[in-house]
Amino acid sequence: MPGRHSRRSVLAAITALPLTGALSACSGNDSASVRSGSRNTSGRKGTTTITFWSALRGSQQVVDAFNKTHDDIQVDFEQIPSGTQGGYLKLSNAARAGNAPDVATIEYPQLPGFAIDGVARDITSLVGAGLRAKLLPQALGQTTFGKRTYSVPLDVEPMVLHYRKDLFDQLGLEVPTTWDEFAVLARTVRRTGGGRRIAVFPTDGMSQMAAWCWQAGAQWFDISEGAWNVSMADAPTRKVAGYWQRLIDEDLVHCNSTTSRLYDAQIGKGLVLTRLSGAWDAGAQMNGHPEQKGKWRIAPLPQWTPDRPALGTHGGSTFAVTKDSRHPEAAMAFIEWQVAHPDALRARLSSGASSQYPAATGLVSVGRAAFDRAYYGRQDIYRLFEDEAHKIRDGWVWGPRMTATGYVMQDAFARAGAGSGTILSAVRAAQDGTMPDLKALGLATTQHST
Repeated sequence: MPGRHSRRSVLAAITALPLTGALSACSGNDSASVRSGSRNTSGRKGTTTITFWSALRGSQQVVDAFNKTHDDIQVDFEQIPSGTQGGYLKLSNAARAGNAPDVATIEYPQLPGFAIDGVARDITSLVGAGLRAKLLPQALGQTTFGKRTYSVPLDVEPMVLHYRKDLFDQLGLEVPTTWDEFAVLARTVRRTGGGRRIAVFPTDGMSQMAAWCWQAGAQWFDISEGAWNVSMADAPTRKVAGYWQRLIDEDLVHCNSTTSRLYDAQIGKGLVLTRLSGAWDAGAQMNGHPEQKGKWRIAPLPQWTPDRPALGTHGGSTFAVTKDSRHPEAAMAFIEWQVAHPDALRARLSSGASSQYPAATGLVSVGRAAFDRAYYGRQDIYRLFEDEAHKIRDGWVWGPRMTATGYVMQDAFARAGAGSGTILSAVRAAQDGTMPDLKALGLATTQHST
């Protein structure tokens, strides 16, 4: 069957170096076909039923739309917790037991790890040229390693600046276009009193920190010359860390988790004037704070060098066919419909909780027409997302164990926010914590400590 590659071949594709101790679950024997995560039929003759796990908003609406319009394939959907809230552990455990679903949602940072572990099947031969041509190259590049593809991108989320237009107008503030202007604005906002700050430095924000460093030219990981090369405190990262450290030291930003009740209260009370996050966060804000309808707008993220604009991404998901799927062709047919069919995007946006920017660029006009613009004062946010997506800097590589890397970094961020350590020391701690995991996988590694 297509995609049956061992862990050894996955690593060879990713690093050009084999890893001993291939997982038996993905060794290509027939037992994996018996331990299926899908059922053969849904009770209708000639119908194949596949299973799909996802934590994404609007997934139920997407599945319902697919099932209504397809007789040959039906999807049995299970909503699972987000990855960091237990979804990835559930997927890993199911794969170990040989019962992973046919299709699973995997975010970009976690994909290399699931590929190396053999959970995400090599689907290179299943992804046709027509589908590849529809996808933004920067998005497809994040799912392809050594010319082998392990998932299909659903969305790509350029980081943007969400801001409270009503408060900007009230205080006479201008939207910043550079990070220097953002720092000046931060001082102005603090002087207005009332506990307001320009933004929150996210102590749980490995992905935000990565996006800022990505924008600045950092390269935390690369897989050149047959090894995983790690440099999480390179010069661009030190610049970004120093910038945010100054804002923290001057008490110009709040410093706390952005998944906490405290943060929700800060947003609700107008104590945070901007959110620095991916395009998806427009839908999350709309869903979380309907009472702020009309008060928010979105602008491009501030730049370091405006004449050479660049961005990183914050968020975004992909769909993988797992090693346990008995129906990989049917699974791929469902995936292609999800990522490239207009009805799929319309269904997801109908949930009222999503503002995903599609990786299939031909769907941008569909998103523009389907998204309810009232919350953002009729602003055409999809046109903005389209402009920003083309600024995403190519070549970023996520490491093989980003969940573990993120936990180390976030713990150190929390300590730095409390005055123990710095943002830079947190990034260095994350690199130190990452290396044992890579070596435990049997990977050839190099690291640069600065």
